[in-house]
Amino acid sequence: MPSSPATEVWFVLPPGVVLLDFAGAAEAFRIARAFGADFRLRVAAPIDPGQPASTSLGLGLAGVEPLPESLPAGALLIVCGAAGDAKASDSRDARAIARWLRRAGPGRRLACICSGALIAARAGLLDGRRCTTHHSLVGALRAIAPHAEVLDSRVFVEDGGVYTSAGITAGIDLALHLIAEIASPRLSAEVAREMVVYLRRAPDDPALSPWLQGRNHLDMRVHRVQDALARRPEQDWPLARLAELGHMSVRTLTRRFREAAGMSVHDYHARLRVALARQALAVGDSVEAAAAQAGLGSARQLRRLWAAHAEATPGAHRRRRA
Repeated sequence: MPSSPATEVWFVLPPGVVLLDFAGAAEAFRIARAFGADFRLRVAAPIDPGQPASTSLGLGLAGVEPLPESLPAGALLIVCGAAGDAKASDSRDARAIARWLRRAGPGRRLACICSGALIAARAGLLDGRRCTTHHSLVGALRAIAPHAEVLDSRVFVEDGGVYTSAGITAGIDLALHLIAEIASPRLSAEVAREMVVYLRRAPDDPALSPWLQGRNHLDMRVHRVQDALARRPEQDWPLARLAELGHMSVRTLTRRFREAAGMSVHDYHARLRVALARQALAVGDSVEAAAAQAGLGSARQLRRLWAAHAEATPGAHRRRRA
């Protein structure tokens, strides 16, 4: 687990918040914290101290704080969606959130789930950015944010530290993406597996990290093999040893791995090794040193793997990072 500073994650609840918008994403961060990530979850709404926050199911949420006067550096703001149509984003309390975001939001990582994007738009925080929202609210978002590039048919969109997502369960996808960015992709994959959800991306969104590719399945024996490879990708792994870890024969491992992960064991391992080499090149290591970090015998072997599983060349990647 990387030793990054604590991140305060503030869930901001509008009146009539859709419970799954809030609870799904919040559970992802809670599980990440249980697995060792240094997240501190806070929940705020435009309420008086001690007052419950209203929800889409008519249940009141206790323990919610009023909107804070100030936020620590590095805080993540997550604005959840409210039940109803676009008018819900223009209620008195929703406008109070928009005013608060106008003060607190700029320069901070901001995420919006479902109709939460409309509140951010009313705060002017989506102007000049690519964004999305629930399919039924795309037209309303375009009207509220005429200077934004509103995209439809997206799970989530990121532009300059502002993240917007489609409805309800897409908030979980966005939370997993944020966990991968702030903590680590491996942790995000562990959280997704614990929640029994797929790691999804919409067309044209950034490609999945190699640490997340091939993990959107429920075959626990294959996950066990992938966990071993991800923990020590620089190591040579004979198929017989991996099959033993997965409690199956080599033949069964070969078949089940391809069915579950959509690639062979060899290709999966190769992609992880290329990812290790990328990390080494990004900090200025030579191609030869990057090959060694990835457990490869030579720069020539790295170039061969790179040609099969990545674009350009290791040298070109290193020069771009310099």
